Amino acid sequence: MFAKAFTLLLATSAAIMGVATALPAEAANVASIGELAPYRNSKFTWFHPGLGACGMYNGDGDLIAALSYADFDPHTPNGNPNRNTQCGRRARISYQGRITDVTIVDRCPGCPPGGLDLSPAAFQRLADLGAGIIYGEWQWI
Repeated sequence: MFAKAFTLLLATSAAIMGVATALPAEAANVASIGELAPYRNSKFTWFHPGLGACGMYNGDGDLIAALSYADFDPHTPNGNPNRNTQCGRRARISYQGRITDVTIVDRCPGCPPGGLDLSPAAFQRLADLGAGIIYGEWQWI
């Protein structure tokens, strides 16, 4: 417990000072400690939206995303996804130099932790739909 807390403190201090450091294994896909740090090597897929877990209807042309169940579920109070604190949050996604911003409106049961399922419009801003799966980075904005 002490070692884990010390490692977190050390990594946080180094991040604030701009010093690169090795991260604990459980934070391997996060560039640095902190909520605004980018998730790296995240899996992005796409889907046809409709009524999402946040209780909103969206279509293929909306710049939206479904958040991984692992990242979504812990923020669902009393089992009501409409009140999930991740609903409506904005994220900036990048892939091979292309960037787009999306709003979280749904839960992705098939996405790995850190993964996002994008609307066709959002995915096409990064890659051709035919790619199906791409790996990039994203962060909260």
